[in-house]
Amino acid sequence: MLTTLLFLPLAVGCAMLLWGRAGVCRAGLPLTALIHAVLACAVAARVAQGETPTALGGLLAPDALGALFLALASLLFLAASVYAVHYLREEERIGEHTNILDHGRFTNAPERRFTACLCFFLASMTLVTVTPHLGAQWVGIEATTLSSAPLIYFHRHKSSLEATWKYLIICSVGIALALLGNILLAVAFHGASAAGDAAGLDQAGWFVRHAAQAEPTWLKAAFVFLLVGYGTKMGLAPLHNWLPDAHSQAPSLVSALLSGALLNCAMLGMLRGHQIMLAAGLGGLSGGMLTVLGLLSLLTAAVFIVGQGHYKRMLAYSSVEHMGILALGVGVGGLAVSGAMLHAVCHSLVKCMLFLLSGNILARYHTYSSYDVRGMRWTMPFTAALWTAGFLAVAGSPPFGIFVSELLIFKGMLAADRPWIAAAYLLLLAVIFVGLSVAVLRMVQGNRPTDMPAVRREALCSVLPPLALGLAVLTLGLWVPDGLWDFLTRAAALIGG
Repeated sequence: MLTTLLFLPLAVGCAMLLWGRAGVCRAGLPLTALIHAVLACAVAARVAQGETPTALGGLLAPDALGALFLALASLLFLAASVYAVHYLREEERIGEHTNILDHGRFTNAPERRFTACLCFFLASMTLVTVTPHLGAQWVGIEATTLSSAPLIYFHRHKSSLEATWKYLIICSVGIALALLGNILLAVAFHGASAAGDAAGLDQAGWFVRHAAQAEPTWLKAAFVFLLVGYGTKMGLAPLHNWLPDAHSQAPSLVSALLSGALLNCAMLGMLRGHQIMLAAGLGGLSGGMLTVLGLLSLLTAAVFIVGQGHYKRMLAYSSVEHMGILALGVGVGGLAVSGAMLHAVCHSLVKCMLFLLSGNILARYHTYSSYDVRGMRWTMPFTAALWTAGFLAVAGSPPFGIFVSELLIFKGMLAADRPWIAAAYLLLLAVIFVGLSVAVLRMVQGNRPTDMPAVRREALCSVLPPLALGLAVLTLGLWVPDGLWDFLTRAAALIGG
């Protein structure tokens, strides 16, 4: 099953790249995603029951953390692939496009290359989430960069090219630093290896079991490089510079996957380092660093969201905010870690929903400016209703799941006797809520443009995936199934929950 999860999207992507026609690729993408999602959920269910499925001699052996992010990435890919059917059909119908920013003419990259890279992207994220080998995980995260760069450059114009290069350069530097962190980990555990108990393919488990034998100075240095390296890919401030450009210029379904799934994969790499630090008795240091970067990310997001006129960049800075919340929850520890795991699930669902909806808005209004989008309730009522619901969800309003997760993180801060951190957390969340509400309500309310028809039929493929994601977030705000909560606490227990 694990082998199929890894090699199915890889094989389909190669077939699309070599022989695929547009119609075949469009049909094959959601079919591949559906099979992958079913298998991923089956693996997660087995891990939740206490099993440890393995494949390829132990190279693939997900724990609760990995299985959680695997299931999330697979389900989001399914939603994005269904959305892609209508999106790619419309892109082909339009043919030559006009750049919204400079009005230059451009054409898209070949569709088979786009769908193939989507499959390679899924295979890369699968490797990251299912392997316990930190070297293989590093390879997987690097592969996510290489496979997603052509996706960002699907619209072949100057702005997307600039964003792609920025993404490649900054993330590649970060990944290089993470590689140095892995090397320093090996140095820190040299004594344990020399004693005859060499690490096998389950490197993460071996490092945790032998953490007491690690040399503390080298281990601290290793975590710093892992945090900076994977924190760059995760979008933690001040390492987030690539994120607003890439999210704003990529096709909306790609932005949905970057924000909802890719950031979680990078976070998983960072969490492995934190897990080892906790086992070595150095959790206070790693947790403190995560707390500082978490607060800095919230502050950065608050500064850039208020008055933000580009609605896709606004969503990108919202991702910086929520990555900061996750880092903050993990850094505080205790109950806040369980809240952070629930938050990871809810944020992935709602951010994927909002980016897909932003694609609908862009296709209807042909502008990135929230000041130029008005009267959505008249021109695209279904998208407007989901956009409003998504804003309430991502801003942490009840009864959506993010409200529950943010409340659990807040309770964890109080339980850990961190009142000043809790106060700063609430203040920054309030500022971000105001900044988001001004932009979103301005877009939904108001009179429609006079040159735009009042109601236009919205394609099912463009609204059903966001609707399903929104209902999932709403459900998690009203009821978290016992099985899911047990699974989340199992994942949290690995990192100090």
